[in-house]
Amino acid sequence: MKLKPPKNGKDYVCLAIESSCDETSAAVVVNGRTVLSNIISSQIDIHKEYGGVVPEIASRHHLNNINPVIDRALEEAGKGFEDIDFIGVTNRPGLIGALLIGTATAKALAYALDVPLIGVHHIRGHICANYIADAGLEPPFTALIVSGGHSTLADVKGYTDYEIMGQTRDDAAGEAFDKVARVLGLGYPGGPLLDELAKKGNPEAIHFKRVYLENDSYDFSFSGTKTGVLNYLNGKKQKKEEVDKADVAASFQAAVVEVLVNKTIRLAEEKGRDKIVLAGGVAANSCLRRTLEEKCGEKGIKLYLPPLVLCTDNAAMIGAAAYYEFLEGAEPDNMTLDAYASAHL
Repeated sequence: MKLKPPKNGKDYVCLAIESSCDETSAAVVVNGRTVLSNIISSQIDIHKEYGGVVPEIASRHHLNNINPVIDRALEEAGKGFEDIDFIGVTNRPGLIGALLIGTATAKALAYALDVPLIGVHHIRGHICANYIADAGLEPPFTALIVSGGHSTLADVKGYTDYEIMGQTRDDAAGEAFDKVARVLGLGYPGGPLLDELAKKGNPEAIHFKRVYLENDSYDFSFSGTKTGVLNYLNGKKQKKEEVDKADVAASFQAAVVEVLVNKTIRLAEEKGRDKIVLAGGVAANSCLRRTLEEKCGEKGIKLYLPPLVLCTDNAAMIGAAAYYEFLEGAEPDNMTLDAYASAHL
């Protein structure tokens, strides 16, 4: 089904749905950039008890939450189902059970409303969050996407034209942050807690390995750096020496951020890009944001940082991504749309 001309002759109204992990979210987005509502129902308090996301529990809560969240999104936007021109939904990658809840709901709505449906890649959504944050942003640019499951460097040539230049070979940055936070006894979610603790520590107190891989590689590897922290802590324990957790957090964070920033700057310079976009849950990390701002300032590169609410999973970014898929001529999906736990960008 092709996207029909909008009823008012000017605007496209998208109802977007995001359920890839532990946030149930629905948003109403106009023309890919104007957010009328962005409702996020988080499950953080539920999963704290287990020290991480339990997929089966996440799916169950998505099932309970998704219809009320959609209703709230429409109410806050002042829209009804009759105002929706198309549906956008995250269908890849993520927790398969969680994705299926959002995908099935989107398919049912698209069928009932007789409007087009488009499945959206979650990571593309994170990149597109920056279009919402800054109305003047246009491709091409370099994008660094960092989250619990992804550390990706992309050359964004157009609104739907992405070339992956580097990605994680083992632990993603967010995953490494969470694991180190766990061994430091900080709790869940670990990344933000480690970031706060690091502010009290000395980032030069302990040297943890910076892994750059091959000279021309844009891939990431943080498993070795994480293991360095574990070895350091075990050594201190065996010697019965006290550990300054703030110094450990700050030093580990500095090692990860240094690699992320240096590779991003190098890619932008190699491709001749004068803009860098940061995206993903770890884009909320204060050290990463600050260091990128400093390095981009030194290099004369314009940096785009999403507001914190658009760093974590949300449906508004999915609405933006879906809109640009339509504008670039993507064929809308149909009732055979499926969900995928992993997928190329």
